[in-house]
Amino acid sequence: MKPPGPAARASVLPVADRGGTVPEDAVVRDCLRRTPPRLPPWLGYDAVGSELFEQITELPTYYLTRVERGLLERHSPEIAELLACGRIAELGSGSAKKTRLLLESCVRLRATTYLPIDVDRGMLRSSGAALCAELDRLEVTGLWGRYEAGLDWLRTHPGEPLAVAFLGSSFGNATRGERDALLGEIARTLGPGEGFLVSADMDKDREALETCYNDPAGHSAFADFRLNYLTQLNRRYGSAFVLDDFVPEACYDADTSTVEGRLRARADRTVPVPGLGLTLRIPRGHFLNVGYSVKFSVQRLTREVGAHGFSLQAQWRDSETPYGIFLFRRRET
Repeated sequence: MKPPGPAARASVLPVADRGGTVPEDAVVRDCLRRTPPRLPPWLGYDAVGSELFEQITELPTYYLTRVERGLLERHSPEIAELLACGRIAELGSGSAKKTRLLLESCVRLRATTYLPIDVDRGMLRSSGAALCAELDRLEVTGLWGRYEAGLDWLRTHPGEPLAVAFLGSSFGNATRGERDALLGEIARTLGPGEGFLVSADMDKDREALETCYNDPAGHSAFADFRLNYLTQLNRRYGSAFVLDDFVPEACYDADTSTVEGRLRARADRTVPVPGLGLTLRIPRGHFLNVGYSVKFSVQRLTREVGAHGFSLQAQWRDSETPYGIFLFRRRET
């Protein structure tokens, strides 16, 4: 029998948790009630936000994608061999352009099922179709939903040995409490001996980081991406934010080793958000938070992940720009 073609090997499933995840509206409401008000990362990744983020990865000053791609180009065969599994789930897969390098090495060793988890359904469809057109012995089942829902689906659909990947240094795009909660979900999803592959940006000086996370002259990808969060609030919850009332910027906090994406108010603003039953009051000079990018040391990363039952097995780090990919193994319980 002739093997199925690329179209038959790529699919997208909507996934929903079974009651254990806080509803989206409640998450957004809680974040906006904080000081400063914050918008959760996934809110910005509609089709427009996903495309703008792709533009960010191509900025000449944005080193993260370039460095991670270089690590995967050099080390994917070794990573694939150590993963030694037939299923790879990826949190926040996006276009999966870098992940393709790893999957290419995986399918050389064994037939592989790729399970990308993302909130952008269109991106899941296009990336899955492209991967299956390029790589034989690959099947793609996109899981359309938030991380928690995707991990819940994986727990209820057992199969071949599984690895969870979290690339793009996205692990740092959350608070410590949020990272701990997510690591707990990942630990519940993986069995003893299964792998968690995560990339992380290492701490650097203020100038290097603020240059990376702000638009260089002649570009607007970061600004447009951050303002798209307000567009999403207006569309989903009936608010009436005026985009020109806010200045997009990124600032580094050395005390917490965190780059904050901000929308700073040009003047005092009071904006009702009817769909969430609240009103935001943002004084002049104050800001909405639209993104964290926490920077790590190896010790900090190992401590955080290790607290959830993982041991560091291997690491691949760039010799010029402090950045790394780390493979953790779930310990016996």
